[in-house]
Amino acid sequence: MKRATHISELREIIALEKKRGRVIALVPTMGYLHRGHLSLVERAKKTGAFVVLSIFVNPLQFGPNEDYASYPRDLERDANLVEVAGVDVLFHPSSEEMYPRPMVTYVEVGQLDSVLCGAKRPGHFRGVATIVSKLFHIVQPDLAFFGQKDYQQYLVIQRMVSDLNLPIEICSVSIAREEDGLALSSRNVFLTLEQRLEAKILSQSLNEAEASLRAGERSARKIESQLREKISGHCQGIIDYVEVRDAGDLSEVTTIERPVLIALAVKFGSTRLIDNKVVEVDRHV
Repeated sequence: MKRATHISELREIIALEKKRGRVIALVPTMGYLHRGHLSLVERAKKTGAFVVLSIFVNPLQFGPNEDYASYPRDLERDANLVEVAGVDVLFHPSSEEMYPRPMVTYVEVGQLDSVLCGAKRPGHFRGVATIVSKLFHIVQPDLAFFGQKDYQQYLVIQRMVSDLNLPIEICSVSIAREEDGLALSSRNVFLTLEQRLEAKILSQSLNEAEASLRAGERSARKIESQLREKISGHCQGIIDYVEVRDAGDLSEVTTIERPVLIALAVKFGSTRLIDNKVVEVDRHV
């Protein structure tokens, strides 16, 4: 596995592979990798592409009171994991390399970035879209892989690529979970033992919401109410949001007649966890 810290050296590596006719795949991450990230690499490898994995904790997507400074980092651990997984080149630039001077140019994806996590974290998706756009321009991949745990992020990136006519296929990969259902996240390391045990209620409540939908419930507000009651009754976490949204554009839904995203965010102490489920149901029960 090759490693690059500078944009120029990464571009040289990729240019050589493109001359050889290789398809380029990008897996963007913020590091402290887990099995979910490795599932993205596995999917990318199956395409036969030359796989670039980036590790960069992007300051633009953190608010002033968020966990940028304390976000978990272990570059050498991550490098060992991705080398075993078969990554061809690891790109781990410094903040100075990615932002050599204060940014005055940003990418914003309207509508999709103003609800759910976007409503709770103003500016977050502007930071996400900007750094992903920079990575796309640096790497010029044919394929890019994103996990469905960050479903809103996936939609934001997909819409950005479509609107800007970028020749990149955005590939989504299913949520990787622990045995008890908890969605894998780099932030799980911050949970206390008690919080970790309680956090499994998130996936359990989503499964129950899906079951309720499949049993005939079509009121989005009732589904949300059931979710809140379930979570509040079984853990000490503080609900940030619980919402049912259109799975295609995150618009509001009252009566569920098309695929929906059931999304939630819950804070356990200072650790904010997100999870979701996309559910497609028959119009008629």
